[in-house]
Amino acid sequence: MPQALLSPDALGPTISVGEILVEIVATSIGEGFRTAQPLIGPYPSGAPAIFIDQCGRLGGRAAMIGAVGDDDFGRVNLDRLSADGVDVSGVAVDGAFPTGSAFVRYRADRTRDFVYNIATSAAARFGWSEAVDALVRQAGHLHVMGTALTLSSAREVIARALPIIKARGGTLSVDPNLRKELRRDAAVEDQFAELLRQADLLLPSGDELARAAGVEDEAAALARLFELGIKEIVLKRGADGASCFGCDGSRIDTAAFLVEEIDPTGAGDCFGGAYVACRRLGMARETALTYAAAAGARNVTIRGPMEGAGTRAELDAFIAATPRR
Repeated sequence: MPQALLSPDALGPTISVGEILVEIVATSIGEGFRTAQPLIGPYPSGAPAIFIDQCGRLGGRAAMIGAVGDDDFGRVNLDRLSADGVDVSGVAVDGAFPTGSAFVRYRADRTRDFVYNIATSAAARFGWSEAVDALVRQAGHLHVMGTALTLSSAREVIARALPIIKARGGTLSVDPNLRKELRRDAAVEDQFAELLRQADLLLPSGDELARAAGVEDEAAALARLFELGIKEIVLKRGADGASCFGCDGSRIDTAAFLVEEIDPTGAGDCFGGAYVACRRLGMARETALTYAAAAGARNVTIRGPMEGAGTRAELDAFIAATPRR
């Protein structure tokens, strides 16, 4: 397979569309939020925002489309994204609704409970505008997170942006990023299926591969997805590393880095952001996979969903200093 799977970075920025949130984290271990407990935050968050922040930190051209409230939580996000090289001209500031939020608590088994405020926040209140139009018309790549498809505003922007970006030679990556707390109805399922048919790169985690393909067996799932026209699938396996599969039958595996996990939220988003940025910057699959694994691993060592997103220099240092499984 040629190395140039995704459009080159020079064509225009990678654009991420969807929810921008603050995350507030319980410091106690347990289930849910039915008792008073200490909390820390706010941290800038939202899966599409974490993804694009890592793109920008790694040196790829990057831009975000979404909305925040005209409040401190919104400014936390805009300041972080801007500082990390992300174009926020496509982010609306809503004066009537607050910035979206996610409260997170870890259970003893390291799984998480989330309480979201997305649908009734600024995060869900954006659409096509002159600023969004200008951004899309000079974009080189679109990245879609499954979480964003639960927002009608994001679905509409994605549906309108994709043919424009494809027409100028741009490419598409999709991360299913399923969340049990977020509703997925028939409209979401239909658009997700259409995105799979147009995707150049798919970035599933664990059972999301089977969920996307509709079959459980890994080999059968890969075959079915490649039949749709997807060119490359990168399967994130957590502590078992990651695998990159090409539509030509090729496969590259990478081992996970050995780290002490502090906060796993955002690891998969940082992985994806690093992989897409590296591929668009012209790196080979094996190199991009190493940087992606490092980005995901480094992020879990620091509390906060995008606090551990690394620059290329930081990831080089992390790779050099960190053993692998």
